[in-house]
This record gives sequence, structure tokens and C-alpha cells, in this order.
Amino acid sequence: MSETAPYPRDMIGYGGKPPHAAWPGGARIAVNFVLNVEEGSETSVLHGDGRNESGLSEVVGGRHPPGERDLGLESLYEYGSRAGVWRVLDLFRSRGLPFTVYACAQALERNPVSTRALADYGCDFAGHGWRWINHYELSEAEEREHIARAVAGIERLTGAAPAGWYCRYAPSPHTRRLLMEHGGFLYDSDAYNDDLPYWVDVDGRPRLVVPYALDTNDVKFGAPSAYGSGEDFLRHLMDSFDQLYEEGAEAPKMLSVGLHQRLVGRPGRARALARFLDHVKAHDRAWVCRRVEIARHWHAAHPPA
Repeated sequence: MSETAPYPRDMIGYGGKPPHAAWPGGARIAVNFVLNVEEGSETSVLHGDGRNESGLSEVVGGRHPPGERDLGLESLYEYGSRAGVWRVLDLFRSRGLPFTVYACAQALERNPVSTRALADYGCDFAGHGWRWINHYELSEAEEREHIARAVAGIERLTGAAPAGWYCRYAPSPHTRRLLMEHGGFLYDSDAYNDDLPYWVDVDGRPRLVVPYALDTNDVKFGAPSAYGSGEDFLRHLMDSFDQLYEEGAEAPKMLSVGLHQRLVGRPGRARALARFLDHVKAHDRAWVCRRVEIARHWHAAHPPA
């Protein structure tokens, strides 16, 4: 970039003076749980790709030569859609707590049974792509097509178009503009840079960003030298919640907790999630909500200047 060009990143944000979130009911913290539904849409030779997925499972790295299916990895992913999703849904349903689904439309299509159960429970669905692939590797035309296919698929399968969007890990330079072009989105979550929603300018139009998080996220089970047990996950979630709840006496924030069917849906990790849900429920000024509710609240209470 030119030395005279403006720096394209916002390193300041709220500058240490965030707005009072004014969460409903005077809550100190807004807690949003997100279940990522990706199984059946991942990179795979079976799906016509040149390689197999190599991450976010019990094994890390490719184990099969190019062009050959990895039946072991396929099976590890299948655990999420066959067993994990039902365990996670039961944990939330038994406690009467809501959650959001980041949905790859192709994954929803390949398991209409769990898709209907999640929709019937009242989950809000955010677009997570047509497939679980990197949008920054797509051309602009390809990405436009993938967004359109994802929206159409989610609406057809759940009865409602997605109100939000989250790419796999990171957007492309075109993503936010293409979402605005498509229309119908209240927010996107393609950022990890704050504890509160904020507005950005996209070609002269305001765009709400509801940041996501990767530390309070079970992706750490699929990364080397990260969470070794459910207890590690629980301790970090509880410390994160307690810190933000304490700060919330003066400056309420939000906490995003990322979950994956094939990871936290395993029995030992599900026990840790259950204990955290009970910890959150024990605090009367914690607003456990769907992501779309955070977006709607911010649109109403903190409109763009």
C-alpha cells in the first residue's frame, strides 16, 4: 500500500469508551452460543475436490494420497450429524436456552432430520456458506453464486432466510460488499476484533458487525497444543464469562461461544458444556440470546451515526 494512502484497518474501535449496550432487562452480559453445522459440506474427494479436509476433527493433517477418499475423516465428521447434534440440542432444550446455527446449506440438505429439529427448536440460522470452504479462495463471481445458493438453500430448508453471515475463518475482500449487494442481512460476524457490535461503512452504506470469537470456541479441540480436555474448555469459558460479567456492572459486553457438533458433541466435552450452561443460568443478569436478537437490539438501540 502507498505511504500516503489511509490505513485500511481500524485499530482504535471504541477507543476505550464503548457505548453502554443497554441489553434487555439490564443484563450485564449478552451470551450467544453458536452451533456450526458443516458436516457433509467439507472439502472431500467424495465431493469432487482435489483433496480431503484436514482440520477440526480428532486428527490433524492429511493422511491419504491425493485423489483417494479418507474414510476415517469422513466418519469423524459423520459423528457430528449422527450423534453430536442430538446431544447438544438436548443440553440446551433441557435448560430452555436458545442458540444460533451457523449453517452450511449443503450440510443442512444432507441431514434434513436434524435441520428440522433445530428449526423447530427456534434456532436462528446464519449463513456459513453453501459449502464449508474458504471464501477468500473463490473468485468474486464464484463467491456471489455461493452466497446466493446458501441463502436460497437455508430459506428452503428452514423456512426463513438467514439474517446473518459468517465465512469459514475469514472473508474475502469482496464478501461484505457482496452480502450488501444480495440484501436481506442484518449483520455479519466476519471479525474477531471486539466485545461489542459496531458499524462499518461499505461503499457509503452502514453495515453492522457482530464479532465472533475463536478463543471461547471448541475449535481449540481440533488444534495442536490447545484444549486437552473438557475441563480446559470449561475453565476458559467460565473465566471469560466471569470477567465480562464483572465488567458488565459498568460496561456490558457480549460473549460468543462457538460449538461444533463433531467436537463438543463428544460425551466428555458435552459434560463440560453442560456445566457451563448451568454456570451461566445461575447468574440472573446474563441475557442468553440468539445472535439475530443481538443484531436487532443494536439496530434499535445503537443505530449508525
